[in-house]
Amino acid sequence: MTAMPVTPGRPGLRERKKLRTRAAIRRATYRLVTEQGYEATTIEQIAAAAEVSPSTVVRYFPVKEDILLTDDQDALLEARLLARPAGEEPLESLRAVVLDAVTAALAHEPDEIRLRARLMTEIPAIRARLTETTAESGRRLSRAVAERTGRDPDDLEVRVFTAAVLGALREATLHWAEHGQGDDLVPLLDRTVDTLKAGLTLRPAGPARP
Repeated sequence: MTAMPVTPGRPGLRERKKLRTRAAIRRATYRLVTEQGYEATTIEQIAAAAEVSPSTVVRYFPVKEDILLTDDQDALLEARLLARPAGEEPLESLRAVVLDAVTAALAHEPDEIRLRARLMTEIPAIRARLTETTAESGRRLSRAVAERTGRDPDDLEVRVFTAAVLGALREATLHWAEHGQGDDLVPLLDRTVDTLKAGLTLRPAGPARP
């Protein structure tokens, strides 16, 4: 099987500047939150640490929760999903691109990933916004799933499938955080996809009581 061609173009100068600004805001936020906590960290403090104006922070991230939850990866995931081998099952394609992305993120920014996951469990506003951002990511990835399966992005089956996979991976991440992040996250996500694929079965009954 051959991969579907994808040639994402290099961002222009203006777009690269935007990405650098967003990255600076994120780095400042993670540092401040680590030092003083999420609730104590203000937009004004983030702006000062990132050397931008508060209005710039709000322009890039309308709500503070988005600084921690959005990472500009949706476009890349969409491109990589389209580049998976033709004929590959959609679930396996999503498994591959998501696990690769998480593996890379854990390798390059493990502290940020762990902090984000912990805050998801501790801050109700972040957890609520996580549901919204997951839905937004699902709508974007649905386009790639639809293209690969010859369907319309608004088909019920496409929307349900994509939302189910991303929702399950979100719950696995929350489970990881709620249990002290003791397990390796990537195998946990892999196990999550296996559960979606196999379904949930009844455990064997224990020995009968005398």
